[in-house]
Formats: sequence, structure tokens, C-alpha cells
Amino acid sequence: MPDRLSALDASFLYVEDHSTPMHVGGVAIFERPRDGFTHEQLLDLIGQRLAFLPRYRQRVLEVPGHLARPVWVDDVDFDLNYHVRRSALPQPGSDGQLFDLVARLMSRRLDPGRPLWEAYFVEGLAGDRVALVTKTHQSVVDGVGTIELGQLILETAPQEPEPFDDNWHPRREPSRTQLMLDAVAETVQRPTELVENVRSIAHDATAMAGKVTETVGDVASALKTMVKPAPSGPLNVRTSGGRMFAVVRTRLEDFRKVRAEHGGTVNDVVLAAITGALREWLLSRGSALTATTTVRALVPMAVRDAETAEFSTPALVGNQVDAYLVDLPVGEPNAVLRLQHIGHAMADHLDSGRSVAARGLLTVGGFAPATLHSLGARAAGSMSGRIFNVLITNSPGPQVPLYAGQAKMVEMFPVMPLVRNQALAIGVTSYHGGVYFGLNGDRKAVSDVDLLAGMIEESLEELKGAHW
Repeated sequence: MPDRLSALDASFLYVEDHSTPMHVGGVAIFERPRDGFTHEQLLDLIGQRLAFLPRYRQRVLEVPGHLARPVWVDDVDFDLNYHVRRSALPQPGSDGQLFDLVARLMSRRLDPGRPLWEAYFVEGLAGDRVALVTKTHQSVVDGVGTIELGQLILETAPQEPEPFDDNWHPRREPSRTQLMLDAVAETVQRPTELVENVRSIAHDATAMAGKVTETVGDVASALKTMVKPAPSGPLNVRTSGGRMFAVVRTRLEDFRKVRAEHGGTVNDVVLAAITGALREWLLSRGSALTATTTVRALVPMAVRDAETAEFSTPALVGNQVDAYLVDLPVGEPNAVLRLQHIGHAMADHLDSGRSVAARGLLTVGGFAPATLHSLGARAAGSMSGRIFNVLITNSPGPQVPLYAGQAKMVEMFPVMPLVRNQALAIGVTSYHGGVYFGLNGDRKAVSDVDLLAGMIEESLEELKGAHW
């Protein structure tokens, strides 16, 4: 039987265009070890792990006449050097130069004729650091059969580099005749599939919406608030092809102090800090805010399967991400009240008994946030952009150092994709005592994304000094 894309995975390919590439990114920054950390060593490290990720050596093959959804096939011309590329920053190798490069890389679509992922080994970063920038299409990481590459290449202890001996042999690509015969056989069993596939590939918005509605349960369960149009504002505009990327570096201890003082969870405090920043950003643009003004966030969160007693690596590959709509109270001038409003909004999820606590996620092998951010992006991509203003994913990571080979990872920033008519997406990851924000903004609509990043830091300081 052909390894056919699911309806949801196919939809990510069908709706993709030059302004909304459907890939998730990450920026990991490493200290270069004394013995060095080279592009060749990274090639060996990734090559060794690809045996656990067969999807990363497969490409998408269309069925003639769109008689059925595309299929995954082994890439007979797979070239690891094409996917793991080498880049360098000019002097002085500043963080700003790195993040400008990230913005340019993230704005480019992945080659649909090759396996849908890329990694960039970026040298020349000041302070004897190197960066690894990754791009993975949303159709690849489903959390069921395939996890994110970053979850496999990071270890809790330095590893001696080992040469990569590639003994992989691709399976023969099916012929056009075989693809059509398989499609006809499936059509006989499910005749409505043919009509749906032809309409979807033609970008019929109504057909696509129906298809996504049917399959959204693969990634996100029913939304926990009434689905109604999101408030209008500068965050919902026509998406351009350009991107701006900015980061925020904070300390986990600061969020814990605010939580201890005012209650809630660390995630509530993260959302409150973002809310305060969005408030100031909207005011800086002359937006008229009232006491009831809100910005609606889509907040995907990991949940535990009811039949799974322990949240472990096998449980992750099969668990789901629930998508929650949270109305962020940007009209509220009091920082503590903003936090309280958010805490109440998230209480239903916590009371459900299915939410995965941070300590549960930390038991997952590897850098699980990379996979969970990818699942969060799938949840957002399967929803209509008309019902939310901004995507915010927050996944806790391990509080011990991780290594790629012998190189210690010092920072990790998620890069969440923008869906159509969305101008901003924010990914948050905690790691080794830090909380790292990655802000991906539309180059035209949110050209001042670095200003918003600075406002998150100011909002957190406001929460730290707030009193009843």
C-alpha cells in the first residue's frame, strides 16, 4: 500500500504559497568546544540519526491527475550535503546579523521536489559560537510517526564524533501507472476522495476548510471557547513574503517569582508578559484601547492520553496538542489583573486532568520542545486565521545542558510560521535556567518586531515589581 499523505498533511502543501511557507524553524546557539565543531561533524551527527527518521529521506510525489492525495517516496537522489548547508556571518558576527539571516531563510519555501527540511550550520558568530538554523515542513512532523530532528541530535552529555557510514538504500520510486492504479483502487472504496482531492488542489477555500475540519482531530481537539471571529487589528493583515525575527532572553527564576507572588502557572506569567507587551505595542501604534479590548491568542498545549499513565517518549509519539483560544486582556492597565484574567482563562484546561505538567515534559528524551512546537504549528495551520490574532506556543525544556556532539547548546529560539493573514507568531522555550522567546513577524506589518521584543522584557519587569 502507498504511504499516502494524510488529508491534514496534504492541506499544508495545498495552501502554501510564497507569502505563507508552511515550515517550522529553530535557532540553536552553541559554544564551540575546544576541539572545535565543524560542518563535517554536524553532517556525521545528523546522518547517524536519520535512520530513526525515515521521513527525512523521503519526498512528496504527486499522483497524476490528482486522483488521490500525494504519497511519500524515498528520494533516490538524496544528498545530505544539500540539506545540511554551511553559512557564515561577516564580521563582527553579531546576534542581529544572525537573526537577519534567520528571517531571510524562513521567508523561503522548501524545495517541494526534495525531502522537506533544511539545516544551516552558521559560523562566524561572535564569542566563538556557532548556530544551527533548522526548517522543517509541517507535513513532516506529525508527532505520531515522525518527531523533529532537534529531538534526536541533542544529548545530555558530550558525545565523541563518529564518522557517518551511510548504508541506506532507497526503495524504487513507483511508476505513474502504479500511482494511478493505487489511486483508482482507493477511489472505488471511497469515491468522494476524488472530488475532494481535485477541489483541494485547485485551492477551493470552501473544500479546504471542510477537509481541515474533518482532520483537525489528528492534531487539535475541539476548541475550549466559542469559535467566533477574532477582534480586528494590525495583527491580522495580508501576509507578505518577507519576515523579521527578534528574540527575548529572560530567566526562568523571574517567572517563578511572579508565580509565587501572584499565583497561576509559569505559562500564565509568560502569557501575561506577552499581553503587557502587546498592550504597549498597540498603544505605540495609536490603537484605541478600552477596558474590554482583547487580542485573541491560539495557545496549543500538550495533553496526556487518558490511557497513558506515564508521559514518556513512547507517549509523546501519539499524544496530541490541544488548541486553546485565550483572549489576552490588552485593555487592562493593571499587570496583576492581566495575569489573573489569563489564569482564569486557562483554568479549564488545567482542571481537565489531561494537561501535561512541565515536570512531565522534562522526562521526555531529547529536546522535546522542538517536536511540541512543530505540533503547535500544525494546530495553528489547521485553524482558520479569522478566529485568532496571534499564535503563541510555549514548551518547557530540560534544565540541564544539552550537547550536539561535543558542542554545548547555550540558547534555543523557536521560529513559528505565519498563517495567512497573520502578522505575528511567538514561540517560547525554557532551557537550562533561561526562557527564550522567538518572535516571527511579517516584514511589512510588524517591521518593529524588535521593539515588541523589548516590550516583553519591560512587561516582565512590571510584573516582578507589581503589587496588589
